[in-house]
Amino acid sequence: MMMNPQISVGWHNSCCVPDGSQHPGRVTNPEQLVDSLRGMTTDELHHVAEAVRQVQIERAITSGDQDAIIARAFEIGFGRDGLGVLPWVEGEVIVCPGGLVSKSRTSHRCRFVSVDDVWVWDSGLLLREDKRSSPGTDDGFRAVALVPVVDGTELDVVTGRARSGGHQVDHVVSYEVRAGELVEVSQRDVTARNMR
Repeated sequence: MMMNPQISVGWHNSCCVPDGSQHPGRVTNPEQLVDSLRGMTTDELHHVAEAVRQVQIERAITSGDQDAIIARAFEIGFGRDGLGVLPWVEGEVIVCPGGLVSKSRTSHRCRFVSVDDVWVWDSGLLLREDKRSSPGTDDGFRAVALVPVVDGTELDVVTGRARSGGHQVDHVVSYEVRAGELVEVSQRDVTARNMR
């Protein structure tokens, strides 16, 4: 991604160290950086925000051993019920376990993650997803998805079930990424009455 030259000049000047040398990414005076941001136009702020988002995604792609993270997630990311546990941050990625356990062709339990109101497997932020058949006698599958830690991203962990062809959401836990952390913002039980 190319930054607007006007933005990069102000940005680098905000990141100078006392000897005058340039160290992009090193902020020695946060107040000066904030003042510089306040002096930007709305368009320049949008470009800076997109540049920050792009750098966070690039770091998630290049950091850590994704194979090892996914292997470990398949070991620890599922409860006794066979469904995924709640997501967690590991390095620069959010680990999102999900799964479906079928008792019959018309009955199953499931738990999956949505990212910014889109299922994780359809998300533009999806870095990688691996699927495996459920162990044991139940039909179904387990999946582990990795998404980058990008501030402002919203996640919903949706637990539901299907019976006789109808699907019902039972519980939703919502998170937001803030300062690189996954922060729970709400939990709610969903009933047929409050789905109307």
